[in-house]
Amino acid sequence: MSGFEQDYIKEAFDTNWIAPIGKNIDYFEQEISQFVGTRGAVALSSGTAAIHLALKLLNVGRGDLVFCSSLTFVASANPILYQGAEPVFIDSEPITWNLSPQALEQAFHYFEKEGKLPKAVIVVNLYGQSADMSKILDICNHYNVPVIEDAAESLGATYKGKASGTLGKYGIYSFNGNKIITTSGGGMLVSEDIEALERVRYWATQARDPARYYQHSRIGFNYRLSNVLAGIGRGQLRVINERVNARRNVFDIYNNELSSLDGIEFMSEAAFGRSSRWLTALTINPKKTSVKAEQVLDALESENIEGRPVWKPLHLQPLFKKNLYFPHSPEGSVSDQLFQSGICLPSGSNLTVEEISRVVDCIKEVFHEC
Repeated sequence: MSGFEQDYIKEAFDTNWIAPIGKNIDYFEQEISQFVGTRGAVALSSGTAAIHLALKLLNVGRGDLVFCSSLTFVASANPILYQGAEPVFIDSEPITWNLSPQALEQAFHYFEKEGKLPKAVIVVNLYGQSADMSKILDICNHYNVPVIEDAAESLGATYKGKASGTLGKYGIYSFNGNKIITTSGGGMLVSEDIEALERVRYWATQARDPARYYQHSRIGFNYRLSNVLAGIGRGQLRVINERVNARRNVFDIYNNELSSLDGIEFMSEAAFGRSSRWLTALTINPKKTSVKAEQVLDALESENIEGRPVWKPLHLQPLFKKNLYFPHSPEGSVSDQLFQSGICLPSGSNLTVEEISRVVDCIKEVFHEC
């Protein structure tokens, strides 16, 4: 916490507006849209809710196809199932680890021949770095298919000078407890389409009609953010640049200390943008070292340090075992390789140099023993 949050929380309590309505919500939406440079924003209960309502805006329904990045958390794809649609998973490309334009084009060619194009494409900006949106948008615009930009992990990052999350038709952010800034739980949908955002507000408040009595003409959802949590978000947003700089500094220390070890390769920063470095992620190349990713994770755990594998690709999840997947190239799946060799290190904005040194020393010891 920054310390500013208490002022906004106190205001919510003093004015007795603790429900999902109030000034904090209104100002939080305005401040996020100003920060990222969109015409509007809607505060919601989660990033997942934002993806769900973005799909609903695009009339995604039963039997429709939605292309989605495979190397991501399941929340990126679950809303596709909420709408009764069918996810098709797209591999990563090796430089940014994000959705591969090459694999995306292959998927479009395949389904064009089948006579059925997707209703939408969900592009995930992984670990704080934007996908190559220009190439992706060129392909999607050619087929007239809208893009939902899942920027849950990349608030504060940029792509060619534009804020991550603002390149697609709709952008989503997450304020879950582990994100760059947090409301403990929450999300935001941003867009240039103000009319669409008003429909989202209507759906997110149980689709209550503007009548004196409780009348509902359409299905709705309980998806609005509370005024108290929006106050936390406002306090957090005041220090977002500090948070991003802190995460980037954490990455720099890890990179300086560990990149000289044979086999360690950090997730690179693409020339087209600036990553928030939400998580510091690396791979261990089995062609250059006998050390395995599992060994490093076990060593960290033995020191009471939490490390994690990179996301298990969605096309490998039991939930999606029947869904189609398009790899980056015939030589193999990039996301599979990243899952097998990738590690996410402790990356919190409040990590001390001493704490980072503990992680570094533990990893170095594993490499020196092998």
